[in-house]
Amino acid sequence: MDLNILIGILVWTGAGAVLLTILMFVDSLFTKYKDFEEVKAGNMAVTTRLVLKLLAQGYILSVSIGTSNKLIEALVVSIVSFLILLILEALVRILLRVWAKLDLDAGTQQGKVGYGLFAGTLHIVGALVITACL
Repeated sequence: MDLNILIGILVWTGAGAVLLTILMFVDSLFTKYKDFEEVKAGNMAVTTRLVLKLLAQGYILSVSIGTSNKLIEALVVSIVSFLILLILEALVRILLRVWAKLDLDAGTQQGKVGYGLFAGTLHIVGALVITACL
């Protein structure tokens, strides 16, 4: 393997990992509970949501890297996609709370795995829709 290719893989992977960490941190600021405290306490609903959220963000990052020729372009596309996903998820949560009387945040924090699975699936579906546009 060419040394330049290996260095490129390391740089793109490292930048992606840093961005993913930042995006997950920013996302945690919009969550009404502390994700990692709930995970440590054994809350499987929060763990399920967090894992699916991480998978969705990783998928968006993967597609943006795969479709970009420049690292900065991939990172910007990932950030914009994250913001779209954050807004989309917030709108759907509001609609569910009003329309179906379903509070995903409260149910997830209470440990209801179905709520966490539903909330996490919103991230996956949003990521699939967003990446179809890339």
